[in-house]
Amino acid sequence: MSASPRTPRDVRFGRIGGSGGPVAHLLAVALLGCLILPVVALVLAGSPAALGAGLRDPALGAALLLSLRTTLFSLTVVLVTGTPLAWWLARSSSRARRLLEPWVELPIVLPPAVLGVALLDAFGRGGLFGPALSAAGVQIPFTTAAVVLAQVVVAAPFYVQSAAAAFREVDDDLLMVARTLGASPARAFRSVAVPAALPGLVSGAALCWARAVGEFGATLLFAGSLPGRTRTLPLAIYTALETDLDAARATAVVLALVAVGVLLLLRLSIRVWSRRLGRGGGAAS
Repeated sequence: MSASPRTPRDVRFGRIGGSGGPVAHLLAVALLGCLILPVVALVLAGSPAALGAGLRDPALGAALLLSLRTTLFSLTVVLVTGTPLAWWLARSSSRARRLLEPWVELPIVLPPAVLGVALLDAFGRGGLFGPALSAAGVQIPFTTAAVVLAQVVVAAPFYVQSAAAAFREVDDDLLMVARTLGASPARAFRSVAVPAALPGLVSGAALCWARAVGEFGATLLFAGSLPGRTRTLPLAIYTALETDLDAARATAVVLALVAVGVLLLLRLSIRVWSRRLGRGGGAAS
C-alpha cells in the first residue's frame, strides 16, 4: 500500500515527524513562562488589602480617566487620517509610496525617548515650529494635547500597517463590479473595501489603542507628568514607584486588565465578523 499523501494541515499542526521533540517542547514552555509568569506574579505579589488600598488611590482614578480620554481621542485621529493613508499605501505603485512607506514604519523601530526628543525639537518653544506656534498663542509641550500627539506618533504605524495589509487582500473584482454599477471611487471604498478589510482594520485599531494606552517614554519627555493634565497610567506607575509600591502595583494591575480587555475584544470582534463574512460567502455561493 502506498503511503497517504501529506496534507498541508498535517504539516501545519506537526502531525508528521512529531512536533519537534522534547527540546522544542522545553523551549516553547520556557518562552510561555517568560510571557505568563510576570503577569501572574504582578497579580499575586501584593495582598488583597494592599491592592484594594492602591485601587482607592485618587491618583489612579485621575490617571485612568486621562488615559481613556486621550487614547480614545488619539485613536479617532488615527482612524480618520490613517485609513486613507493605508488605502493609498496598499493600492499605489508610485515611487512616492516606496519613498514614504519607511517613514510610516519608522516610529516602530525608534525608541520612544527618541520620539519624545524629536517632538520637542518640532513643537517646543525653540523647535522647528515653536516660534510660529508661540506667535499664534499655542503651546503644545507639557499639555494634554502633547499627550495625544505623542500617542498618535507612537501608535499610528501599528494601525496603518495592519490596515494596509488588510486592504491589499481586498479583491479587485469586487471593486470593479461596484464601479460598473455606478459607484464612485469613494463609495466603492466605503461600501466594498472597508467591509471586506474590517477584521484587519479592527485588529490594527486595537493594537493602536493598546500601544497608546501603554505609551510612556515619548509622553514623559514631551508632555511631562503633571497630575490631571499629562499623567497617564504608565506615568502614574512610574511616579508611584518612588513613594508607594502598593499604589504602583495596583495601577499596573489596572493597566494589565485594560490590555487583557483589548485583546479579548479584538478576538471577539474578529471572530464575529469572520462568521458574518462566512455566512455571506456561503449565501453568495
